[in-house]
Amino acid sequence: MKILVVDDHVLVREGLCQVLQGIHPGEATEVLQAATCSRAFELAHFNPDLDLVLLDYRLPDMSGLTALEIFGQRHPELPVVILSGSANPSVIQQARDLGAAGFVTKSSLSDTMLTILRKILAGETYHPSNFSPLGEEIYGAHIKTSAPPVLSPRQQDVLGLLLSGLTNRQISEQLSMGAETVKFHVSNILRIFGTSTRTQAVLAAKRWGYDQLSSRSP
Repeated sequence: MKILVVDDHVLVREGLCQVLQGIHPGEATEVLQAATCSRAFELAHFNPDLDLVLLDYRLPDMSGLTALEIFGQRHPELPVVILSGSANPSVIQQARDLGAAGFVTKSSLSDTMLTILRKILAGETYHPSNFSPLGEEIYGAHIKTSAPPVLSPRQQDVLGLLLSGLTNRQISEQLSMGAETVKFHVSNILRIFGTSTRTQAVLAAKRWGYDQLSSRSP
């Protein structure tokens, strides 16, 4: 498991690093740190096996929401969680619209944060309880019409594992497929569903009933 924490406060980053060690007990978790968005983009570029990004809303060189949009463009398969000091409804809505996999306040208890992040890594989404679940909304995907999007057999293999909550690295191992090939298939799946992020594609696939289909054998 490899997670990138983006926050300009050293104590916050170090605290999150400690908390994240408990995300999967018994499994090593590597936590990369960045104090600026530019450094975060650099780390994401050189670490294609990243599983998750925790991104502060307020950063010195760029708004967290602007950075979220850039992450979505450059790494659409990578789930990004916005961290904020408060649950501002306007910010939450903007984060949702830009494809954030979740929105978590820094005041959250460690156990609560870990529970939320585990759900996100499993392909779910999370936003404060005063907002409806993202799965109940169109959230950037095509509105359902008469026929479901058509995927190739290999794309169905990858989608089935995405729906099971597997990371790109796990999909690569499961299907004996190179990391870049997995990213290529994930990007095509996003395009086919008319979505801009991995989270949106999973939600769109569930609306089409792909989660009810049996996974093909690799």
